[in-house]
Amino acid sequence: MEREKWGSKLGFMLAAMGSAVGLGNIWRFSFVAGNNGGGAFLLLYLAFVVVIGVPLLLTEVSIGRKAESDVVGSFKKLAPGTPWFLSGFFGVLSAFLILSFYAVVAGWSIYYFWEYLTGKFFSEPAEGYGAAFGQFTAHAWHPLLWTALFMILTIGIVFSGVKNGIEFANKIFMPLLAIILIILAFYSISLDGAAEGLKFLFQPNWASLKDPSIYIAALGQAFFSLSLGMGAMLTYGSYLTKENKLPSATLGIGLMDTFFAVISGLVIFPAVFAFDIDPSSGPPLVFITLPGIFEQMPGGGIIGLVFFFALILAALSSSVSILEVPTAYFMRVCNWSRRFTSILMGSIMFILGITVSLGFGIWSGVTPIGDKNVLDSMDYVASNILLPLGGLAMALFVGWYFKKSEALEATDMTNLPVLRTLWHVVIKFLAPILIILIFLNKLGIIF
Repeated sequence: MEREKWGSKLGFMLAAMGSAVGLGNIWRFSFVAGNNGGGAFLLLYLAFVVVIGVPLLLTEVSIGRKAESDVVGSFKKLAPGTPWFLSGFFGVLSAFLILSFYAVVAGWSIYYFWEYLTGKFFSEPAEGYGAAFGQFTAHAWHPLLWTALFMILTIGIVFSGVKNGIEFANKIFMPLLAIILIILAFYSISLDGAAEGLKFLFQPNWASLKDPSIYIAALGQAFFSLSLGMGAMLTYGSYLTKENKLPSATLGIGLMDTFFAVISGLVIFPAVFAFDIDPSSGPPLVFITLPGIFEQMPGGGIIGLVFFFALILAALSSSVSILEVPTAYFMRVCNWSRRFTSILMGSIMFILGITVSLGFGIWSGVTPIGDKNVLDSMDYVASNILLPLGGLAMALFVGWYFKKSEALEATDMTNLPVLRTLWHVVIKFLAPILIILIFLNKLGIIF
């Protein structure tokens, strides 16, 4: 079976940006920045994206393009007879865990969009936004309907193929998402009191740099916001032709991913400060705090409608790349068709998602890891263990298993004398050390 290819380099870049830009960029960046000093965190985050994130992105994509295979098959092909292929399973397993809970949260976004579309959330429910959210998520089957709808949309895009499904969808999603967020950002900046939010985001509090945890938080956000370590970028890279040059493409992806994170901050922080809300409100910011803010805005119901539509676009562009990881693997191993494999993988993830959804209702007392519920436990294992190990394996593979000449050739860095030396030092030494630091920090061993 001939391997599918992207229709264009732009199509690959938009799809890769779609993978990187998800729910995490829209809301995770904002509450992590809010918890870590705003402007100082932003500076560190930008620095880590350029110095660490883009070199790692280039490394992961180059493995896929060179091998033209999935996250496990690439290591088997490039390092035959070695155990390197086992590291690919970090990506396959993390994809199952991440999409199973990601789809549940994305389903909540579709539900909120529907509530705004019908006008029910234009004004605060009698019980309040917090209680309304709690009642909805605790329901036995209601949230599952929205999760199922989200998974059907995701499967439908992957089902349609690389060029006609994933690439086509992201050519629509990413420009539309950018336009929506820019409009929302201008609206947010125009609010009375928004200047304090801009000051918080762009004027660094240098004293916060004395806390070591801010460096780990910024590095972790840069690493995870680019979808590194799961194999999504590797899989997307495997659909590239040899004519597509990687350094410029990966730099463009890194910069655009950062643009989406910053523009999301411009949407949220001015509004948060304009209505005197704590910027470190945390994960409830999107589903409880923001609807309360929208209600107080002129035309806030329309703003809420547009905002949650943007969330759905961001979630879909990421979920498609996550589903593609196990789909590509099982298509090769089992010789199944794309249609059958995408439906089967998506169905398994939906079934896993049922346990996540019930974890907010009748299984709310189930805590697989410590005091963490089902969702938080899956997120902990995937984000704090599997993704760092997957990213570490890729850096060590290219930095140490490949000869330097092979690594430079695979990444198209041969004719870039200064950059190639810096890139190789980062991948061989700096990136592995910093990934290990993230890993140890997330496990609570350091800082």
